[in-house]
Amino acid sequence: MKQVNLIVHSLKYLRESLSNYIEEDEICKHIWEKLLGKDYGSEIEFIEQLEDEEVVQLNHVLEKEIDYAHDVQDEVRIKELNDIYELLL
Repeated sequence: MKQVNLIVHSLKYLRESLSNYIEEDEICKHIWEKLLGKDYGSEIEFIEQLEDEEVVQLNHVLEKEIDYAHDVQDEVRIKELNDIYELLL
């Protein structure tokens, strides 16, 4: 049960991070809408349904967001976003 909560938690952090880009980036908006439109059982389930261009853009966004989390020393955000980032590689 705790594992599911952690998975959902990571995707919530991702959704929140993507919300910073949806007005200026159509790919981020599309990814964000996917996260809103379906309850994914795992990060892997979510990542497997992404298109190649979405993976590329998500990698770029996560790099920036993880760097920002390091700058503000938000260890929880770093961990949650890094969990997803590592799955994309």
